[in-house]
Amino acid sequence: GLILLLCFVFAPARASTDALTYEEQTLTLDGGRYTARVPKGYRLEYLSRLDAPRLLTFAANGDLFIGSQSGKVYRLPPPYTRPEVLVQLNQYPHSVALRQNEILIAQTDGLYHAPYQPGQAKLAAGAVTLLAALPGGGGHNSRTVRVGPDGRVYVSLGIRGNCSDDYLSEQYAFDAQRGGVLRLREEDGKAGWETFASGLRNPVGFDWQPQTGVMFASNNGPDHQGFDQPPEYFSRLTPGSFHGMPWFQFDGKQIRRDDCISRAPPRPINEAIAPVATFPARNAPMGVAFVPAGAMDARLALDAIVALRGSWGALPGGGAASRRHPKLVAVRFQAGRAMRVDDLVTGFQLPDGQRWARPVGVAIGPDGALYFTSDSDTNGLFRLRQMR
Repeated sequence: GLILLLCFVFAPARASTDALTYEEQTLTLDGGRYTARVPKGYRLEYLSRLDAPRLLTFAANGDLFIGSQSGKVYRLPPPYTRPEVLVQLNQYPHSVALRQNEILIAQTDGLYHAPYQPGQAKLAAGAVTLLAALPGGGGHNSRTVRVGPDGRVYVSLGIRGNCSDDYLSEQYAFDAQRGGVLRLREEDGKAGWETFASGLRNPVGFDWQPQTGVMFASNNGPDHQGFDQPPEYFSRLTPGSFHGMPWFQFDGKQIRRDDCISRAPPRPINEAIAPVATFPARNAPMGVAFVPAGAMDARLALDAIVALRGSWGALPGGGAASRRHPKLVAVRFQAGRAMRVDDLVTGFQLPDGQRWARPVGVAIGPDGALYFTSDSDTNGLFRLRQMR
């Protein structure tokens, strides 16, 4: 359904690390009325219903592509209110990326591709073929693909569980080469992988900071240390960087050895890199998107937007109302460095713990607005746009 909106006030342009101010907005979805807290000067809109949507990618011509857990790869031409199924696959096409006349689709067991022309409305399933195999199997079975500012293709994948003996190294069996970001190597017509960053339990979202060109990623921490430890990560990734998991955990102050895994660490503790920002434990950080200059407003320029899907677990004895709230947050940057984390959009969880949306994918559209998906409760596409 369409949305009922309260009044908004324009927010003045400020330096990117200035505090945000907020107001409440009422939305009507499927006959229910819900209240979200959004930055002043913005409005939240529900654009279209989708089936278990995940990560988003905009094409150069403005088309929006969305992967899903339902096997559908969606294409939405502007204004993004009429989704089309580009192709139905038998696996889990979590994310999509585009190169010249080619579409890349990340599924659990590999990176797939097909010829694709801008504006093409349909893609035959038989045209989608394997480009490079990935370790498949259960546990953290999403795969995220993106094309970097260097033109190279990057894919992230998580380890199987809390403390699985998985590591991105050729010394491990292929099925255990998990937990970080890979970079595609294409030589002599053959495609393979090289490790870009390792030691991340489940880095679902990643993007490059526009000012520096450096990659940053969200990362889901393990669940075996309780409801409050360890915090979730937002990490700076560089070629060869090691982030410690599952052997080492950052407790909010320092990196410590985790005794849940007995195998000797592949690298020493002093090589494990601490995150540049954290979120409370069990928040399930998902998609990441940096705000380019000129998008959204000057307060958020060059900051990272992160989708926190919220916890499945609750405080012992606390019930559903104590679950971590789904929300969108902004990691505020100054001079290319992460400074702090601010709420961006909240209110997706009701006082009794029920949710009306759980953000997953985030992307900045060609119109400068923030688009995000929800794959639970309300399944579909939302937009947060500045009122002009």
